[in-house]
Amino acid sequence: MNAFLLVLALLLTLLSPGQGQSPTTAAEEGEQCSTCESRQQSKLMRLRSIKAQILSLLRLDQAPNISREAVRQLLPRAPPLLELLSQYEQKGGMADDDEEQATTETIIAVATEPPGTPGNSAPRCCLFSLSPKILPDNIVKAQLWFHLRLGRKATTVSMQLSRLSSRSSIRSLRLAVDSQTNPWQSIDMKQPLQAWLERPESNFGIEIKAVDADGKDLAVTSAESGEEGLQPFLEVKIAESPKRSRRDSGLDCDERSTESRCCRYPLTVDFEDFGWDWIIAPKRYKANYCSGECEQVHLQKYPHTHLVNKANPRGTAGPCCTPTKMSPINMLYFNHREQIIYGKIPSMVVDLCGCS
Repeated sequence: MNAFLLVLALLLTLLSPGQGQSPTTAAEEGEQCSTCESRQQSKLMRLRSIKAQILSLLRLDQAPNISREAVRQLLPRAPPLLELLSQYEQKGGMADDDEEQATTETIIAVATEPPGTPGNSAPRCCLFSLSPKILPDNIVKAQLWFHLRLGRKATTVSMQLSRLSSRSSIRSLRLAVDSQTNPWQSIDMKQPLQAWLERPESNFGIEIKAVDADGKDLAVTSAESGEEGLQPFLEVKIAESPKRSRRDSGLDCDERSTESRCCRYPLTVDFEDFGWDWIIAPKRYKANYCSGECEQVHLQKYPHTHLVNKANPRGTAGPCCTPTKMSPINMLYFNHREQIIYGKIPSMVVDLCGCS
């Protein structure tokens, strides 16, 4: 009889919750599983939010339909752009973690053909669509870049920039060139650009001519076959208003963390996974996301939220784990008109998470 009772006690032990684990351990594992599911849901929501946010900020109804091959053909192969892309390539296509500290922003506008009557003799170049961020008093530097068809023979090139509307001169210079000369040349455009911005009605575009000693125009002004990526563009650097840095603190976790409280988790966004070839650089960036619970103790920091919750307990879910500080990234991309833009996209990186 004693032997029977001993066997029965052993069986009951083996069949207890968790197959040998204590009820407390089983409950903890259940909580961890629930935490992981909640975290995965937060990550998916963050990815959907990033896609919608980028399209909204860039005023796009949908992502531009530009293939990788089209990007290769349309992207100007000019020194400032090649240098910029090289910097991204050295980081494996990733955005710089310290970009938000920059006090200037570079905007690139590629030349397009001005509207006109087909078949007329008017010049086909160049009109520049200027970003509303560019103002007369925040321009640090403005350079017009153009490409020359250089031969083996040394020659002198007379460079002339004129207004399309009146053909009046804007800039002129003479260049001594040969086969070793860099075909990409630039000319200062800060003052003319400021004048355009002060009087927008005067911006009908410019005509670019670079005539050699034989009277041949060497300037590439349109993307003809074999000259893709050689069209002129404006490189404009603007100053940004200094921003005060906040000294906040928040929890940082990794994917292996068992932390249940509100925390910031790492998330790398890959634009190629989105199928977004129209974003030239960066190809990837560290976006981060927030996930976790907001305990009652956190409400001491948000007394107004606490009072609302007490007054209407059924009408609110309480404080949520959400970004409390975000920073921008710089992005080089094509818009829906196949214009290349390099500018700052706000609120793309989660720096801190908190309950609010």
